[in-house]
Amino acid sequence: MAGRLDGKIAVITGTGSGQGRVAAQLFAAEGATVFGADVDAAGQAETERLVAMTGAVVDLTDDAAVKRWIDSIGPIDILYANAGATRFNSVADTTFDEWSWVLRHELDIVFLPVHHAWPHLREGGSIVLVGSTAGITGSRTNRRIAHTATKGGVVAMTKQLAAEGAGRGIRANCVSPGMIRTPATEGDLLADDHPMRAIASAIPLGRIGEPVEVVRAALFLASDEASYITGANLVIDGGWSAVLPG
Repeated sequence: MAGRLDGKIAVITGTGSGQGRVAAQLFAAEGATVFGADVDAAGQAETERLVAMTGAVVDLTDDAAVKRWIDSIGPIDILYANAGATRFNSVADTTFDEWSWVLRHELDIVFLPVHHAWPHLREGGSIVLVGSTAGITGSRTNRRIAHTATKGGVVAMTKQLAAEGAGRGIRANCVSPGMIRTPATEGDLLADDHPMRAIASAIPLGRIGEPVEVVRAALFLASDEASYITGANLVIDGGWSAVLPG
């Protein structure tokens, strides 16, 4: 039985752990030839042990390093710009250094792979970016001015990429997760001492999401099944952003 990505070259960033590792597994299982990268050498090595893929250790905020990596791959059918890291703080307490760090690790880290992959994308290619419910709503319990700005930027970037790519048959879409259970969220937002630890009670589906639930949506958008979808932001949050609390 043919896979949904048979014959496709898929480039995935942030494959050393979390949603990126799950993406490498699912995309490879659906027939894609996967090229992945992460700054975490140990994590990347573990993913390569689990998945038949070509991995690289790359600082995805380094322009020259990203260009070298992307240029070494050749023609690309799918770019899944998954990598990112963040810090949470209020507008009053966010320093300029912290603001700049978050922009580098949530916006530059998306722009650079897209920028360097752009000339390599085949006609009919697909770009999938990762936004967040933080990019479309504010929060009173999670002070996150820089994270909100970057994820709003990713959602907006998706629409511009869709506009610029249409003439070449390149689609660009975004997945925007809500609260997903990952090592990162368990260490901060879902930690016992965080005010959002009981957030599942405010989510209509009554639970925290799993990484595979985000990746399945990205897989759909990357595949030819979504051939008439571009410029979309698919929110994956159990209905969290669709309702008022209470």
